[in-house]
Amino acid sequence: MVVVDMNRAILRRVVNTKQALTFSKRTFCNIAANVGSSSDNSNNEATENCNTNHDNEHDVAIVGGGMVGIALASALSSLALTKHLSVAIIDSNPTLGLKKTIEKDAPPDPRVSTVTPATISFFKDVGAWQYVQQHRHAYFDKMQVWDYTGLGYTRYNARDIGKEILGCVVENKVLHYSLLSSLQDKANFRKKIYPARLTSMLLQSEKLYPKGSPEDKRLSRLAKLELSSGDNIYAKLVVGADGSKSRVREVAGFKTSGWNYSQHAIICTVEHCSENQCAWQRFLPSGPIALLPIGDHFSNIVWTMNPTEASAHKSMSEDDFVKAVNYALVYGYGPHPTSSFLGQYGDGLSWITGGAPPSVNESFQVPPKAVKVVSERMAFPLSLMHANDYVSQRVALIGDAAHTVHPLAGQGVNLGFGDAIALANAIAEGISVGSDIGELPLLKTYERERKVANIAMMAILDGFQKAFSIDLGPINLLRAAAFHGAQYIGPLKRNIISYATGGKMWPLFS
Repeated sequence: MVVVDMNRAILRRVVNTKQALTFSKRTFCNIAANVGSSSDNSNNEATENCNTNHDNEHDVAIVGGGMVGIALASALSSLALTKHLSVAIIDSNPTLGLKKTIEKDAPPDPRVSTVTPATISFFKDVGAWQYVQQHRHAYFDKMQVWDYTGLGYTRYNARDIGKEILGCVVENKVLHYSLLSSLQDKANFRKKIYPARLTSMLLQSEKLYPKGSPEDKRLSRLAKLELSSGDNIYAKLVVGADGSKSRVREVAGFKTSGWNYSQHAIICTVEHCSENQCAWQRFLPSGPIALLPIGDHFSNIVWTMNPTEASAHKSMSEDDFVKAVNYALVYGYGPHPTSSFLGQYGDGLSWITGGAPPSVNESFQVPPKAVKVVSERMAFPLSLMHANDYVSQRVALIGDAAHTVHPLAGQGVNLGFGDAIALANAIAEGISVGSDIGELPLLKTYERERKVANIAMMAILDGFQKAFSIDLGPINLLRAAAFHGAQYIGPLKRNIISYATGGKMWPLFS
């Protein structure tokens, strides 16, 4: 299972540390009441503190109620070792905790995500995929990528790695609704939603209370969060899931590295005369354009270009925009690619092709034409950002708060879901051995796991962006060679597909 992979050794430790597992069932006031003092006054104080119930104290405070933040809450609610935790969700959206419905007959929203099989498995584990299936979504098992020069193309097929699908395109609002619905299904999970913004955060220390009361010492082991609503809440662990402009990252003092791409992405929904069942991506001189199936004769456009072009395409008439889309994908810039030398003589070069997968014999296909724009056109700037650290004492970053990537492979939200899974598992393992879930050594295990995966994907996407931004004869030939290699060298193709769909990488030649 994706959500939890607890081995027998950890389970044995659970039995040996049963008392550690029950801490989440005890209120903080019970802990305070048990801190000894021989005086009646002290006991009365402890009893009075207990009567307040400490409703503003939580094990985990998640700042940000978007897809990744709710994914973490869903993961915590589903794991045996974490489902008893008290979780606060802080988000300024006043409707976050309300039951919502999604109008099924409306045209698709332009904000979509391509979720990988690994992400789909996670959604199934937490009970969210059943809700996705009740709304518009589109599985795809084929993908075609090609260059505007016409010198090369690559087709990918799920059968190349023995799978049924490469991914599924889903509207973001459907993903969010589905995760929330699965969370609301778990009536016994202790969650509280605060419709507010984080204004400040204090990471307290016992050094601040060298002669403090038991209550002071207890609070010193919690982070204090001040909210725009006037509420003050406390938590053992604060998780920043509040996006690329993260307030948690800012107030906790995390440093970042990165750069702007001097590119904007235009996104919108278009309609076809027939249903699109393939994902398409063409690299143009100004950036890639992707056509992603979303079901019911609709597709999503993600088109990268310079800011001036983005402004022009956002404001042009619908007819002109449809013509521009079809020119970019079907008619313009260069000839359609044809099969290569390797394709014609692949059988005689099996020592190179390494056992040709099914898609090797698939010829170039022309994508379906757009006939209508059915949503607003939205534009946003593109950048790369990576936090130098993901964790500090009592603080962890996940999703866009920790990293943002170029959208050319649709991997951003999958990286965020991977963060949520890994952090939930780290918290569960910490509980299994009686650790404080906000302690830095425990949080570092999450950081080590996710940094490797995220930096590797960021480096690949950034390299693609730079390589396809150069229009120069020798570079064009190198790109064509790369396309042909990805199309006809079997082990390389399987490696790429497995990595992009969230599976483990294949050996290059096996």
